Amino acid sequence: MLRRALACLGVVVGCILVAILAISLIGGSLFIRQTFPTIDGTVKVAGLHSTVEVYRDRWGVPHIYADNAEDLFFAQGYVTAQDRLWHMEFNRRVASGTLSEILGEATLDTDRFIRALGWRRVAEEEAGALQGETLTLLEAYAAGVDAFRDSHRGSLPLEFTILAFEPEPWSPADSIAWAKVMAWDLGGNWEAELLRAQLMEAVGEEKAAELAPPYPDTAPLIVPPEVGDYANLGIDSLLARSAELEKFLSGGLGVGSNNWVVDGSKSATGMPLLADDVHLGLQMPSIWYEVHLVGGGFNVEGYSFPGVPGVIIGHNEHIAWGVTNLGPDVQDLYLEKVNPANPDQYEYQGQWLDMEILEEVIEVSGQDPVLERVQVTRHGPIITPVVEDLSEVIAFRWTALEPNRLIEALFMLDRASNWEEFRAALELWAVPSQNFVYADTEGNIGYQSPGLIPIRGEGHTGLVPVPGWTGEYEWQGYIPFDELPSVFNPASHFLVTANNKVVGDDYPYLLAYDFAVGHRAQRITALLENKEVLGAEDFQRIQADTYSIPAEIFTPYVLQIEPEGFLQERALNELRRWDYRCDADSTGAAIFQVFYVKLVENTFGDELGEELLAEYVGAWTWHHIALEEMIQEGDNLWFDDVTTPEKETRDDIVLRSFADALDYLGNRFGDVPHAWEWGRLHGVTFVHQPLGESGIAPLEMIFNRGPVEVGGSANTVNAASFDPEEPYATTDGVSQRLIVDLSDFDNSLSTHTTGQSGLVFNRHYDDMIHLWQGVEYHPLLWSREMVEQNQEGLLVLEPR
Repeated sequence: MLRRALACLGVVVGCILVAILAISLIGGSLFIRQTFPTIDGTVKVAGLHSTVEVYRDRWGVPHIYADNAEDLFFAQGYVTAQDRLWHMEFNRRVASGTLSEILGEATLDTDRFIRALGWRRVAEEEAGALQGETLTLLEAYAAGVDAFRDSHRGSLPLEFTILAFEPEPWSPADSIAWAKVMAWDLGGNWEAELLRAQLMEAVGEEKAAELAPPYPDTAPLIVPPEVGDYANLGIDSLLARSAELEKFLSGGLGVGSNNWVVDGSKSATGMPLLADDVHLGLQMPSIWYEVHLVGGGFNVEGYSFPGVPGVIIGHNEHIAWGVTNLGPDVQDLYLEKVNPANPDQYEYQGQWLDMEILEEVIEVSGQDPVLERVQVTRHGPIITPVVEDLSEVIAFRWTALEPNRLIEALFMLDRASNWEEFRAALELWAVPSQNFVYADTEGNIGYQSPGLIPIRGEGHTGLVPVPGWTGEYEWQGYIPFDELPSVFNPASHFLVTANNKVVGDDYPYLLAYDFAVGHRAQRITALLENKEVLGAEDFQRIQADTYSIPAEIFTPYVLQIEPEGFLQERALNELRRWDYRCDADSTGAAIFQVFYVKLVENTFGDELGEELLAEYVGAWTWHHIALEEMIQEGDNLWFDDVTTPEKETRDDIVLRSFADALDYLGNRFGDVPHAWEWGRLHGVTFVHQPLGESGIAPLEMIFNRGPVEVGGSANTVNAASFDPEEPYATTDGVSQRLIVDLSDFDNSLSTHTTGQSGLVFNRHYDDMIHLWQGVEYHPLLWSREMVEQNQEGLLVLEPR
C-alpha cells in the first residue's frame, strides 16, 4: 500500500532521491546538520515568559528546568519538536485520518475508516470542553511546537523535504487525538468478537468455544437468537481493514506488557523497587521519548509520547508507576436494522430513530477531495460504508468515543505525591484501561486498575456482534471506580501484572473474557519468590529472562518421537540439550517455535480452512490455552485430520509438525541443526513510517535499521512476538524498560528501542538499539548534579 503511495509521487521523489543519496554519502553535510537540534547556547523564542534551561544528557534525554508550568510545557513542546517533529506529524495524520493528503489514494481506505470511527471528532470535542490549567498547559505545549516549526522552516526534518510539504500549526486536539490511537491499539476486543463469530460459523458453537476458550472459561458462548448466524456479515473484509490500519500503529499481535513492584522487605535497599516494560509494535523511531520536566509544581521523569505533554510512565519526587494493558472488553459491534424507506433511520425498540449525519472531507494528493458521509446511531458510528463487502449494517461502540478528561488525569498523575492523589488522578483515567503498579518514598506499594469498563445486561456476553434494535444488549453504565480492582501494601510484599487475569471469579463484575495466558506473570512471580531480597540487578535479569513455559509443556511430547532419519535424530538431540530458554543463539528455541506454529496449523487447519486458519494462528492466547489442555489427551478429536481416511492421534500430529518444522528450517538454513539459531530467524527491522516500507531501496537503507537478532517469544518475560506470515520476524515486543529505585532515584535505569532522535544521521537516531538488544540500560538521571555531570549540551531558551 505504502509502496504504491510513494510511487505516486513519481518524478518528485526520484529527483529528491538523487539529492538524498548524495547527502547520505556525507552524513555530516550542512544540509543534514541543519535539521539537527540546537543543544548548546542561547535561543530567543517568542511565547516564553521567563528563561528555561534544557540540559541534554549523553543519551539525548532532555532535562527541562523552568520557573512556571506554562513555560515548562512550552519548552517540552519545543524540545520534542526538535527531535521528533516528523514523528509527531505522522502520528497526527494517522489519528486524524489525513494520510491521503500526503500519500495519495493508496491510504484513502485507511483514512475513510478512521474518519468513520471519529477519533479526531471526539478529540476536538474534548479540546472544546477544556478549561483552566489543562487547557493552558496543552496550549503552551502546542505553542512550543509551533515556535520551533516557525523558526526552522528552512531546516525541517528530511521527510518533509522528500514529501514536499510543511506541517500545519499544532493544537490541543492533535495531542488528545493520539491518546485515541493508543486506546485503539490496546483495546482490540472487537477483532476478537469477529474472529469468534467466524469460528462459530465454521465449526459450530460448541467447537468454537474449545478453540476460543475465555480466560477463565466461565459463561457459555451463546449466539443471540435474533442474529441467526454470521455467514453473511463480511467479517473477512472488516478484519482486513483492521490489518491495514495496524500497519500505521504501534500495536499488533504482541501488544502486552510486564510490570512488578516489591516493597522494602524484599528489596536490598530497604525501599521499594519498581519495574515496567511495555510491549508494542517495534518501529523507527521509537514510540517513546524520554523527558525530565522540572518547574511549576512538576518534577517528573520518564516516557512521553511525542505530541502529548507530560510523562506517561515514570516517577516524580514522591511516587513511581508503571503500566500494563488490562485488556477489558470496552468495545461492542451492533447489527442495526435500517428503515427501507429512509436509509438515515434505524430501528430501536420498535421505533425508527434518525441517525446523526456527519460529513468528512478527505483531501487526497493527486485527485479531488473525497466526501465521506458518516452515519451515527445510539451505538456509535456505522462502519459498513468504509469496509468493502461488509453486507450487514454494523455500528461500533467504544468507550474512547465518549469524551473524557485523560489529559487532566495525566497532569494530576505527574504531580501526585501519595496513594490517595495517585488514585484521584486515575479516577479520571477513562481509556485505555491499564494495570498500574505503584510505589512511593514512604515505602508503600500498590495496584490500581482505572478506566471506563461497561456493565452489560444479562445475556450480553460481549463475545460476538449483537442486535442493536431490541434494546436488550445496551450497556448499563460503568463499573464504579471505587469497585475496580485495587490493592495497597499486599501481604505478599510484591505485585506482578503481565496482562494476566486480574481478579478471581467472585469479583462482581465482568472485566473481560480474554486475558494473556499467564505464563509471563507465572515466570516473574517464580523469579521474585526465588530470592528473599532483590536488587536492581535481579530486576535486570528478570527483564532479560527468555525461559519459555510453553516449551516446558510441549517439548516432552516431541522428545517421545522415534526419529525418522539422521536429521530428526540430530534435531532431537538439540532439544534434549535445550534449557527452554529462547535466546537468540539457541537452536532448541528455533526448532520449538517453528514446531509450535506447525502444530497449530496441523491440528486446526483441516477444520478451519486456509483463510480462517491464518486469522486463528494470530490469536496466540486462544490456541495456547486450547492446545495446552488438548495435548494431554492423545486421542482428542481435534488431532484427527478430517481430510484423510485414517484417524490421526496427538502423536501423529506431533510427528508431522516436527517433520514440517525441520523441512522449513532445513530449506531456510540447510540441514545443519546447530546453525538453526533462533535469532537468525527471529530478527527485527526497525521500519520507518512511511518511508521505510516504500519499496525504494535507497530510502529504506537510509531510514530503517536492522535486522537485529533477538531472542524471546510472546510468552517469555523478555517478550518478542512474531507474525508467522513474515515469517517469524519479530514484529512486536519490549518497547521500553524501566527500573525505579525509590531509595535513590539516581540509581534508576531506563532504555527504549532505538534512540531519542527521529532525525536520520543524528547520533541519537539509533544509539539505544544495542542497549535494547542486550537488555542493557542507561542511568535515568534525576538530581541536577548528576544531570550536569553527564550533560551533552545546555540550551537556554529566553523570551523574545
